Formats: sequence, C-alpha cells, structure tokens
Amino acid sequence: MARPDELTFVPLGGVGEIGMNLYLYGIGKGPQRSWLAVDLGVSFGDEEHLPGIDLIMADIAFLEKERKNLVGLVLTHAHEDHFGAILDLWPRLQCPIYATPFSAALFQAKCEAEREPPKIPVTVVPSGGRVDVGPFNVEFVPVAHSIPESHALAIRTTAGLVLHTGDWKIDRTPIIGAPTDEKRLRELGDEGVLALIGDSTNAVRDGCSPSESEVARTIAELVKAAKGRVAVTTFASNVGRLRAIADAAREAEREVVVVGRAMERLVQVARETGYFDGVQNFRSAEYYGHFPADKVLALCTGSQGEPRAALARIVNDDHPQVTLNRGDCVIFSSRTIPGNEKSVGRIINGLVELGVEVITDRTHLVHVSGHPRRDEMRELLSWVRPQLVIPVHGEALHLHEHAKLARAAGVPKVLICGNGDLVRLGPGDPSIIGEIPVGRLYKDGTIVEQDSSRAVVERRKMAFSGCAFIALALTDKGELADEPEVDLVGIPEKNANGEVLDDLVFEAVQATIVTLPRARRRDPDAVAEAVRRAVRAAVNAEWGKKPLCFVHVLTV
Repeated sequence: MARPDELTFVPLGGVGEIGMNLYLYGIGKGPQRSWLAVDLGVSFGDEEHLPGIDLIMADIAFLEKERKNLVGLVLTHAHEDHFGAILDLWPRLQCPIYATPFSAALFQAKCEAEREPPKIPVTVVPSGGRVDVGPFNVEFVPVAHSIPESHALAIRTTAGLVLHTGDWKIDRTPIIGAPTDEKRLRELGDEGVLALIGDSTNAVRDGCSPSESEVARTIAELVKAAKGRVAVTTFASNVGRLRAIADAAREAEREVVVVGRAMERLVQVARETGYFDGVQNFRSAEYYGHFPADKVLALCTGSQGEPRAALARIVNDDHPQVTLNRGDCVIFSSRTIPGNEKSVGRIINGLVELGVEVITDRTHLVHVSGHPRRDEMRELLSWVRPQLVIPVHGEALHLHEHAKLARAAGVPKVLICGNGDLVRLGPGDPSIIGEIPVGRLYKDGTIVEQDSSRAVVERRKMAFSGCAFIALALTDKGELADEPEVDLVGIPEKNANGEVLDDLVFEAVQATIVTLPRARRRDPDAVAEAVRRAVRAAVNAEWGKKPLCFVHVLTV
C-alpha cells in the first residue's frame, strides 16, 4: 500500500496572540505540496507602540511564493480578526474564497463600503455543507459564537481528518442560529479525528460561559427599568445581541435608533440574510431627537473607545443628532479588548461626568464571551476524541493551559507550536519539522507597510523622542552662507534650567561647523552626519532622549 501523503500545519498568525488569524494546512511534500488557508484576519494597532497604524496583518510573503500551490482560502466566520485582511491582501494571492451566506454577505457589504469597491469573488457554501478545495474536503460544522454562522472545519485529507474549531462555545440557548452541533461533532469523533486545532482564548477560566439568552434577560430588565434615554453599545457583528436589544426595546415600548455606519451595515446584512426576520424596523439617527426620553433606545458603535465612533462623538458633544444627559443610561454590552482599556476608560469617565449612568459587565450580566471555558473544552474533547491537540488562538498562558487541560483529559498527544512552525500532523509522530518565515504587515492609512519600513520604525522613534530638522547653507569654501535654521518637533521648549532648547541646538550646530576641518566642510554628507550627531548629543544632554534628526545641507 502506498504511504499516505504528509499532512502539515503552519500558523502564520494567531498563535501566541489573540487576533491576526492565518492558518495553513499542507498535503504532499516539497514543491508538490498543496496549501489550504484558513482565515485571513487582522489585529489592531496600539497607539502607544504603533502610532498611526490602523491594522496589523500577518506577512504573506511565504504564501505569495507558494501562490500556484494555494488551492483556496476558507473562512470560519466573519469577525475582523478572521477575515479583516482580505481586502488588502487577497490581490496578492488571487485564490478562491469559500464562506457561508452570512459571512459572504458581510464581506460583500464591506467591499461596497470602500471608495473603489473591489471585485473579490466568494464561493458560498451552505452552513453544514461540504466542498472540495483541491485535495482537501472541507465540511462547515455549525458552532455557537458571537456572530452568525461560525463554523468548525472538518478538513479531510488522504492522511486523515483534522478538526479546526475556529471560534466557538457551547451555548444550548443562543438567540439566533443553531447551537453547537454536538451530534455532528460526535459523529466526527466516531469517524476518527487525527488532530484538533483548537481555540484557547478562555482556557484559563473554569466552568462554562453563560448563554446569550441570559444576557438578553438582563438587558430587557435594565431597559424596562430605565427612566431616561438608553444607549447600548456592543460589537456590531453580534447579531444575536442586537436582536436581544431590539426585543428589549420593543417590550419597553422604545424606538430603536441606529447610530454609526458599522452598525447600520450589520443591521442591513442581518435583514438581508434573514437573521432579523420579525424584528421591528429601526430608525436612523436623525429621528433620535423626535422621541421622548423614555421612548428611545440608541444602538451605538464605539464599545472599544474608537475616537470617531458614535459613542465617543456623543461624549465629546460632537455628534450632530444624538446627545446624552443626566439621568440617561449607557449599557456597555461588550468586553474591552486588551489594549483598549484607556480608550474605553476615557469614554466611561466622560459619560459619568455628564451624569449618565454607566452599566458594564463588572456589575451586570450584559456580556458573555463567545469562546469556551474549561468545562466546554473538556466536553468537546470527549465528543471528538482526537489523537492530537494543538492549541491556537491565544497568548502563551492560554496555549499552556489548553495543553495542560488536553493532557489531563487523556488526549494521547499534545503539541504547542508558534507562528512559523511547520508541524507534521501525520503520518507518524506529530512534530515540528521546519520553520516558515513569518512577520507582520501594517496598514498605515491606505498603504500596507513591512514591519521594517521607514514610516513604522521612524514614527515609533518620533513618538518617543521627537524630531529635529536642521537646514544649512554652505559656500564652496565650506563656510556658513547664513545662519542655520532649527526646527524642533515634539521636543520640550526649555531644559530644567529654563534655557531654550532651540538656542542650545543652534549653538551646537554652529560649533560643529566651526570645529570641522575645512576639507570636511566641503563635503555636504560629512557635514550633515557631524551635525546630526551633535544635535542628538546636545538634546540628549539636556533632556535625556535622543531625537530623530534630519539635516539638509545646501551648497551655494
């Protein structure tokens, strides 16, 4: 009998971190290996460490080289950390995309929102359906999550069956959609699962994640008890939560006003795909002021403190139609993504200063995670009974705890890998057999940059230590034709003794020119380098930080 093809797994993003998911499965060997990509997501820039960077994406240089062997991209669901990089990176890959109806519709709406809408074809596969993608047979197995049509992927190959869980939880009473398909997952376990590649996000949390229906009850009680205006902010993609909020408003005889373009887009897609069947029509923001305070509920974007989202504009009195005042109530039906704590804190503090009551998940069950806690993870393992578990979608602690849980549950083999590790799943013992180059790409405005690009590197430095611009005019004899021009940006005006830094830098520039040998003064590059070093040293002596320094030398 012929030896089965080698089945490999490579994460290019999403391991050792939460977000930026991009996973590859390979079948075959060497140049004959076919690749299947699962998800193509983003994570979000940190203004403290990456000022001005909007999105972070996995570097796809390896996939670009393997483009002829890339048979397709399959989407588990339509959260940004799983499909948010497609608009920017798909043109480099040009591979077929496979998604279920809601994910495809949301992606289409996202494309149409672009200034120049791209044409990126998507093959729609029904929830629960199967599709052949090159040598891979992929089955979309429904699982509960915080967005419609999340799926685990049963990936069948000549070397065995892999279950890629995607984002999931066990919620037996979801607001919309079917619960996690226990029956089908048990059947896969009976078929025999070579490897489970699993979500680790909540591996440190005991018990089970509460159901969306419990959140719906809490929100209904809060909205009914409110006396003034109510605003609710949540992840726009959580269509089940949006439906629960709409039901709560209807019970309290309040009109729902949608505030924010992302929320408007999700509501439209939910109606088009049938997930809002029976839900009352919503009003646009222009109608907000037409209703009495106790008859309106604003559904707002901005749960993560985004500066241009609806809630931030309301807090800053910058929204043309929507205001909140003393006696009103804002419900944060969301969790704060790590890194956004300061932004969200500013919004909450601004609301409190306005006299608005703020309700979060610290005091009320107004949000639940879409990821499994430890008891749910054990339950899935008992259904599927995999030979191997590889934790993904989590930071180091999450991966470690997931691995420990799997070993305790009796899984024969557990392997922790990192982004770029080439893992052999079979045949034979699973192991890391190689390494694929990995890196990050940064979305900076409309441009996608390498992590080593000048804009990214220099902006970090500028944010930390400012910038000095020096302009010099030298004669052909190497003498100053005029006084140097000095412009300091992001640098203190005065030192600790009250001396003006511009003057001190000016003096350092003049002294450097005077002390340079005449022969070197005739070399503009030598002058520029000497001045650059002198300015950085002068500022460092007075401030303790070395700025970026740009010197322009003009010969007259």
